[in-house]
Amino acid sequence: MPIRAERIKAVVWDIDDTIFDYAHADTEGMRAHLVAEDLLAGYGTAEEALALWKETTERHWGRFGAGEVDFETQRRDRVRDFVGAALDDTEADAWFARYRVHYEAAWALFPDTLPALDALAGRYRHAVLSNSAHVVQDHKLRALGVRDRFEALLCAADLGVSKPAAEAFHAVCEALDLAPAEIAYVGDQPEIDARGARDAGLLGIWVDRNGSAREGPSGVHRIGGLAELPALLLADTRFGAPSTFG
Repeated sequence: MPIRAERIKAVVWDIDDTIFDYAHADTEGMRAHLVAEDLLAGYGTAEEALALWKETTERHWGRFGAGEVDFETQRRDRVRDFVGAALDDTEADAWFARYRVHYEAAWALFPDTLPALDALAGRYRHAVLSNSAHVVQDHKLRALGVRDRFEALLCAADLGVSKPAAEAFHAVCEALDLAPAEIAYVGDQPEIDARGARDAGLLGIWVDRNGSAREGPSGVHRIGGLAELPALLLADTRFGAPSTFG
């Protein structure tokens, strides 16, 4: 599945677990938060607590992605479910704010993020499309020192539509004033990101950092890390290992 490199004019990025190590920050942040709140013993082991937090987060993010609840409601509901208490909105917000202090202390880009952005700088325009909220992701990108790398930042909570809906991808096409075929979309989720982008007419690229044994969607590119991305887009293996396809 060759890429017509001359057609790609912009790279649009997912953030969490694509350029930013969300899983590590979330795990370490929650561990530190539970210790600080003297709550860890109530969940058995740290591993059990973290597994429950992850399951609760995924379930409520699914509700948000499906349009069942708004961004603030999903966040408050996952706090209530996790602590097993009928907290009011103010209490849930305060609990999450205390967790966020520890979470943000663990924030870091993946080691291959800046080299990939540097390798692609000047050749492509760059933007972000995230299934989060603009206020959250704008703050994150600024804290990580990369907000100025992206000319546009679009988020589901503000758009009113989430990936993998074609409308979300087309919104970023409109923001860049480019056709879908002129944009490559890079994300860590094979269905939500890569297949969604492909179905919307963009070039879908799945960043499979964990080397999943699963077969990826047809018609998308699969790479093991961002070091492979410049070579894939530029059709030049100088920048990293050859891409794999899934």
